[in-house]
Formats: sequence, C-alpha cells, structure tokens
Amino acid sequence: MQILPKLNFTLVALAFGSFVFLSSCNQSEGKDEPKKATATTVPTIKAEVQSLVSHRDYPATIEGAINSDVRAKVSGYITEVLVDEGQEVKKGQLLFKLETQSLTQEAGAAKAQVEAAKVEVEKLKPLVKKEIISPMQLETAKANLATAESNYNSVSASINYSNIKSPVDGVLGAINYRKGSLVSPSDQTPITTVSAIENVYASFSMNESEYLDFLQGSPGKTRKERIANFPELTLKLANNTTYPIKGKIETVSGQINKSTGTTKFRVLFSNPNQLLTNGNTATVMLPVHYDSVVVVPEPATYEQQGQVFVFTINENNEATPKAIEVQTRANGLVVVSSGLKVGDVIIAKGVGKIRNGAKVNAEPIPFKEAYSFEPVFK
Repeated sequence: MQILPKLNFTLVALAFGSFVFLSSCNQSEGKDEPKKATATTVPTIKAEVQSLVSHRDYPATIEGAINSDVRAKVSGYITEVLVDEGQEVKKGQLLFKLETQSLTQEAGAAKAQVEAAKVEVEKLKPLVKKEIISPMQLETAKANLATAESNYNSVSASINYSNIKSPVDGVLGAINYRKGSLVSPSDQTPITTVSAIENVYASFSMNESEYLDFLQGSPGKTRKERIANFPELTLKLANNTTYPIKGKIETVSGQINKSTGTTKFRVLFSNPNQLLTNGNTATVMLPVHYDSVVVVPEPATYEQQGQVFVFTINENNEATPKAIEVQTRANGLVVVSSGLKVGDVIIAKGVGKIRNGAKVNAEPIPFKEAYSFEPVFK
C-alpha cells in the first residue's frame, strides 16, 4: 500500500510551510520595530550683547597733494627732453626745449621796429621845441614806440616760454610727448605732470545712506565739527598690506552726485618715504562703532541660498534652523539685526554636520571659546 509514504510527504510539506510562515512573520515583526535615534552632543552658547568696532571698505585712488600739469605756452616742436619719467625735479628746473628759430627771427624784426621808433621820437623832439611840428605828432611817435616795445617784449616772452620748466617740486609723471613732437597751448593732454607726494590724498566715494550714517555717528554739532572729530582712517594697499601711517579726512564734497548717488571724500596721508605715488589704488577702511548689539560667533552661522542661519534647539531637543539678518561681521563675530534676541541658545560649532530635526544633547560652553572655530558655509 502507498498511503504511508504520501502521508509522510504531506506532513513534511506542512511542517516546512509552517516554518517559512513563522520566519517571515518574525522578520516582518522585526522590521516594524522602530529604531531609536542616537542624540548627538553639541556645544551651545547664548547670544550676547556687545559693543564692537568694525570697518567699511571703500576703493580709493591716490594722488599727490599737488598735481601740476606741464603744458606748452607757445606752439613749437620739442627739440630736447632733459628729464625722464619718475625723476624728482625742483621748481624752475628746465624740463623741455622747443624750437625757437622762427621766434628768434620775429624777435629780430620786433627789435628793429623798436629802434626805428626810438629814432623817430628823438627826431621829432627838437622840431616840437622849435614849434615846427605839432606836439601831437610827437605823442603819436611815442605811442608807436610803446607799441613796438610791447611787440618785442611779447616775442621775447615767447622765446622764454620755449624753455619749459617745472612749476613745483615733485616727481615727474608720464611724458606724453617726445623729441620732435609738436605741442601747443591748446593740447588736451599735458606734456607731463609733476606731483608733490610728501603728502598724498586718497579719494573715495560713499553712497547717500552711508554718508548719513557717517554724519549721525560722528560727534559734533555741525557738519564741520563732525568731520573734524572723526577718527583717523587706515589704508590697505593693493598688495593687502596696511599702510603704517593713518590718515585724516580733509574734505567732503557735501553734495550728492545726482548721476551716481554718492558723495566724495578726500583723506590726507603723510608719505615721508614716498611709498605712495600718483595713480596708486588702495582701500580706505572707515571705522564703524556698534554699541550694545546682539552678536554670535562666526562659526555658529552658515549660509544657504544667500540666507544666513543658526541652529536653535527646540523643546524636543531637536536642532532647528533659524534665519537671521546680518548687519555686519567683525573680529570673528556676526552682528545680528534681527532673528535672535539676547539669551537665545544656539549651537556653537559643527553646524555643517547637523541636519534639521536631528536629536541633540546640549553642552553649554563659554561664549569666548567659540571664537577659535572656523565659520562654516553650507
């Protein structure tokens, strides 16, 4: 009979099916069990109120305190160039010579006219005494002499003008015309420029809003007093080094340019070693005082899509990003204009590793300890 083998096979099949079913149930139950998230320990600080000094940077151009264009006073060809670019020159020093041949000829003719006019005057004097001619004729001859002398003096002056001299002590700039060039008083471009650079000006522009902040933040009753009382300024050179001598605001235009919306400042810097010269570029660093403002350390902030955030911790001990408005950054601190208040607890560092809603354990640290951390950008 075949009944027993079939029964055994059926029992084995049922036992195997039960085992698979129970195993799958156990696995399913294991998947349904929630895993507990591990909380990360993070350092925290409280937002503080501090007073600090920051600065605003303004691109500036440098020019000598005296910049004098050297131009021809008469037309002529340059025959001699007696100096070179960058050379120090003295007031009255001969720089260029112009061709004078035609002027010399004119001077000779003018001199001859003077001599002829003198002879005519001397010839008429006795005739007037003898009443042979009218005194009016003598006066006319004297007037002609004066005209001839004036013409001669004018030509002589033109000859002197052919010797082009330095108008001031200083350093020679670019020489725009060389030997053989024709120059004239009507030229738009000067032959060269002489700059006195013992003192230099750094000129920069400020927009209307910043100009009002500048005036309102400076001590004094009048505009003149506010400008005079403003602290000295620092100059950062093109190679990112700081110029060792501080400067003082000397003039402010006081009018807003309608086309640019800015006003112009001029800062005077002493330049004893002539490190600065005409045409240099630099950055003027204008100090700005912030009194009793909410601050957080730079490392506690991060940026995302142009917005600055910090991480706060909610009642469930979860990290929550919070947007803040930044007024300025200075000395490793961020000045917060809105979004935080004094005493708000935020994560001090490691914000680049924290995610929204992550479970955290707060570990308070002193505010100053957060200064050593680097800012993080997301």
